[in-house]
Amino acid sequence: MFFFDPTYFLVIIGLIISMAASSYVNRTFHHYDSYRSQSNQTGSDAARFILSQSGIQDVGVQAISGDLTDNYNGQTKVLSLSESTANSTSVAAIGVAAHECGHAVQDHVNYWPMRLRTALVPAANLGSTLSLPIIIVGVLLSYNTTLIHIGIFLFSLALLFQLVTLPVEFNASRRALKILSDGQVLTPTEVPMVRKVLVAAALTYVAAALSTFLQLLRLVLLFGGNRDND
Repeated sequence: MFFFDPTYFLVIIGLIISMAASSYVNRTFHHYDSYRSQSNQTGSDAARFILSQSGIQDVGVQAISGDLTDNYNGQTKVLSLSESTANSTSVAAIGVAAHECGHAVQDHVNYWPMRLRTALVPAANLGSTLSLPIIIVGVLLSYNTTLIHIGIFLFSLALLFQLVTLPVEFNASRRALKILSDGQVLTPTEVPMVRKVLVAAALTYVAAALSTFLQLLRLVLLFGGNRDND
């Protein structure tokens, strides 16, 4: 006999949402990557300028391999830009570089949601790694509800991390747009293009949070109720 699990549709919905968001951000980035900025600055040039204008002298800028692998590391004080961003003079590349500079500014001003997200990283990684094995062990041990609930709680830490990530990313984009709006890097007609790129990128974080929530909901529906162990 085959067991049909209707809650698996939650996983499928989460995958569809994540894939749609990823596809949208890639299409949007590559569309505006075809628009050369009038300043002719590369992503790396723009990043160094923005950091200097923000009074940040202790952050390095480096190019890394990959596509849209841009990130800011607060521990090493290094802003890493992917090849598609670092060496490009496109409006999209400058927008992505400015967004990462927004994270550097957050670090510089001690933005507390960013500190909270950093503090949650170990717990979120632990929860993502151990939650399902603990739930499986709980099921195998005659449906041990204590272990199962511990597993569900650990998985919820991953969702908490995703939720805290949202304001951090939104704030970094707002800082980026504010910096770019002064006209020294992009023209007033180019800033709306960047806004579209950053909105598309933000949707990927929303999609990740929704996908994680749907997975947590599935675990609760499958294992969260009390079972009679007799």
